[in-house]
Amino acid sequence: MNDLDFTGKRVLIVGGTSGIGNGVAHGFRKRGAQVAVWGTRPQADYRAEDGSDLSGLSFFQVDASDNAQVEAAPAPFDGLDVLVLAQGTVLYKKGEFQMDGFRKVVGVNLDSLMACALKFHEALKASGGAIVTISSTAAYHATRGNPAYNASKAGAVALTKTLGQAWATDGVRVNGVAPGLVDTKLTKVTTENPERLAGALRGIPLGRLGQPEDMAGAVLFLASPLASYVTGQTLIVDGGLTL
Repeated sequence: MNDLDFTGKRVLIVGGTSGIGNGVAHGFRKRGAQVAVWGTRPQADYRAEDGSDLSGLSFFQVDASDNAQVEAAPAPFDGLDVLVLAQGTVLYKKGEFQMDGFRKVVGVNLDSLMACALKFHEALKASGGAIVTISSTAAYHATRGNPAYNASKAGAVALTKTLGQAWATDGVRVNGVAPGLVDTKLTKVTTENPERLAGALRGIPLGRLGQPEDMAGAVLFLASPLASYVTGQTLIVDGGLTL
């Protein structure tokens, strides 16, 4: 038996249209799962040059930060085995020091996690399923210039602990992954600046940027029977950055 075989499993990746979420979606797809993804924009807006590959995935346009849209969204399958909450955003140029910007980021990175988890709780309870949140190593240190991103990711780690405890008796495991510096469109402010990139790489013991596929490996583990006695935990996947 292959514990990383997800054949027949039904998986929804919120924020699965690009970046880490898209890498995770294809990780499940390659291992036999039926995979649906939510994205905020029309499907045609997601392009390969932006890190989007929707081939083999079922797409639904849902803005996860809009509670009404989450509640109204159709179920992607007749049940659900794995829910991955990979939605996220960040504002630069001190945008998070304005309350509108602060609320926007927290709404996407934290509030929407709870909304999506609640929507699919009963389906996951019925299947004995798993939730995996995607937070950030920013949860564990200050991030100058991004107070909302920092606070929301710390909140995601705390939410993962609490839901892991609260829903354990329902048979729903809730865990998380905290990525370090991953090469996606959200990190271009660093990866496309040679000086910043060189400085960042000096701080990563493994000497390279993370890739979405690296995060997929950790998510697959946490969603699999290999992690059947793990709940409420957030696994740091950062190449040693936080050491």
